Amino acid sequence: MAIGYSQQLISDNKAADKRKLGVLLGRVCIKHNISVADVAAYFSVSRQTVYNWFRGTEVRPIYRDLMSRFISSYR
Repeated sequence: MAIGYSQQLISDNKAADKRKLGVLLGRVCIKHNISVADVAAYFSVSRQTVYNWFRGTEVRPIYRDLMSRFISSYR
């Protein structure tokens, strides 16, 4: 298990649609042990928003480009 991530969140992320940008973000963050607090600060959103993204909630258009660049920087 990644440090700071519950088994439930990891399981929810694995079960979510991997084509969704927030789910991809979650997989990168879990793999690289990037904290939800750091991600929330980076995107200027709440931690709850980050958790929702990781579980497959749609990402608002204003975050998509920045999120894509963030994900690409870890691949």
